[in-house]
Amino acid sequence: MSTPASLRIATRKSPLALAQADWVAKQLQSYHPSLNIEFVKITSAGDTYPSPLYDVGGKGLFTKELEEALLQKKADIAVHSMKDIPAQIPEGLALPVICKRIDPRDVLVSNTANDLASLASSARVGTSSLRRQCQLLSLRPDLIIMALRGNVDTRLKKLETGMFDALILAAAGLLRLNIRRPFYFLSPEICLPAAGQGALGLECRIDDHAIQHLIAPLNDFKSFCEVEAERAFTAHLNGGCRSPIAAYAVLEDETVLLRGLIGSPEGRRIVKGRQQGLAKEAKKIGIQLADSLLEKGGRELLQ
Repeated sequence: MSTPASLRIATRKSPLALAQADWVAKQLQSYHPSLNIEFVKITSAGDTYPSPLYDVGGKGLFTKELEEALLQKKADIAVHSMKDIPAQIPEGLALPVICKRIDPRDVLVSNTANDLASLASSARVGTSSLRRQCQLLSLRPDLIIMALRGNVDTRLKKLETGMFDALILAAAGLLRLNIRRPFYFLSPEICLPAAGQGALGLECRIDDHAIQHLIAPLNDFKSFCEVEAERAFTAHLNGGCRSPIAAYAVLEDETVLLRGLIGSPEGRRIVKGRQQGLAKEAKKIGIQLADSLLEKGGRELLQ
């Protein structure tokens, strides 16, 4: 199969999205030095809505326009943060590549505190994630959770101006942007990550075998298995942004350990569990854990 001479990468216009697309481009050119790459920069609906995602339609707001560019053959691949990808992708498209994942944890960013316990009583914490809100309030019900949207720089500026006492962000965004300021990791025991957090996915047309062959070297087996288990869990729950749901898998040797959570937005009720099995059964592990948590009270929480 001949290698394409050029590649068009669809990406959102935010600094983080562009940094991610640029990283993918450099990785591909390390395998294909003569590859000519063009960026197709797109503004997604999620970039224009000021409201929290759970108020305006959920995760697909960040991906729909990029996927339309693929289907209309205006781009060859799209680079996505995997935590933004809905459980079902459009017919005619595929997600054959999950790049090597970086740290999937959440972090606390604050000018006054270096962990959750040291935040002052009634501290104002910025996040628009119900998953984060649920877990924070379960440990610190005194906290005041305030809606936070915008790119990473915008969020950090709001902290600096005193609108918030702390922010909760994904470590991956700060690391990829090389943000040089103190931040403090939250362990999965404190804040279980979102499914796919820290991983980049490469989406393309399902029948474009030349492009799939071109991008195949970027697939990371460990990350692919982990994200597959996490996404199977959330897909089986039919979970979008309207429910606090978390999933975090770790592949060691041949075994996947998946932890999952379903909660109430105010954090008063949380159902947790874990499931493990062989890597080749990653999807099955996700479904089994979802069924287990539904039986333990998760069904009522989702309703």
